[in-house]
Amino acid sequence: MKFGPVPIGQAEGAVLAHSLSVGAHRLKKGHVLTASDVMMLGQGGVTEVIVARLEHNDVGENEAAETLAQAFAGAHIRAANAATGRVNLHAARAGLFRADRRLVDHFNAIDPAITFACLADCTPVEPDEMVATIKIIPLAVTGASLSSAKAAISDRALAQIAPFKPMRAGLIATVLPTLKPTVMDKTRDLLKSRLAPSGSRLVEESRVAHSAEAVASEIVRMAAEYELVIIFGASAVTDFDDVIPAAIRLAGGRVERVGMPVDPGNLLVLGRAGKAQVIGAPGCAR
Repeated sequence: MKFGPVPIGQAEGAVLAHSLSVGAHRLKKGHVLTASDVMMLGQGGVTEVIVARLEHNDVGENEAAETLAQAFAGAHIRAANAATGRVNLHAARAGLFRADRRLVDHFNAIDPAITFACLADCTPVEPDEMVATIKIIPLAVTGASLSSAKAAISDRALAQIAPFKPMRAGLIATVLPTLKPTVMDKTRDLLKSRLAPSGSRLVEESRVAHSAEAVASEIVRMAAEYELVIIFGASAVTDFDDVIPAAIRLAGGRVERVGMPVDPGNLLVLGRAGKAQVIGAPGCAR
């Protein structure tokens, strides 16, 4: 691509680099100048314009941006229309936006003229939410760079939406004299609202004594009916053998994690029982 000022008489067929107004007429950046445009500009006193002339194998900014956006087909990502070399990408479904930083960095190293910016990996998104943008910096890019960038997108790990999987959930809440029923009611209602964006729903709540045996009995029953079992303990988990992890094992399940390197949420418990996922919720989730 050749870029720079040219006499107005030589500008036909070139791409206008900057928007230009002459009287009531306005030509936007990226407009391909026609013979009538050149005549109008000349009559308006314009003697020189800054333009880009595409060379063999160059691809214009909007065509290039649309080509890259279309390469995301199948990743649950929908592209808006290209304008000024930019295409915004939106979630086609609710889910987690997934992006591999290493692959994104590789994409952005292909050619400084081609850029991709996106949300952080594992960001929850709703349908139609903007998740990324492709921007072609100059007025055109080489066909070779465009082909390399398109090939990089073909690796689905670069960016995609992992759709939420709706689940039927059961809630087990343990009871102690120090825990008010109104707090437990609020916890249940809040859990319902948190499950809703994924299409999941809370089917039932069972309140039992704060003991491994009582909780295990409900885990066995609910794991046979629901895909997800969530446990809110009346007292925080302090050990791998505390009530909630002990109950999962007693129910014939497997404890995968007690405690997470996050704050808030350190006291999260993860496990499985039968085909159900089991979550021991931390107190901050109330």
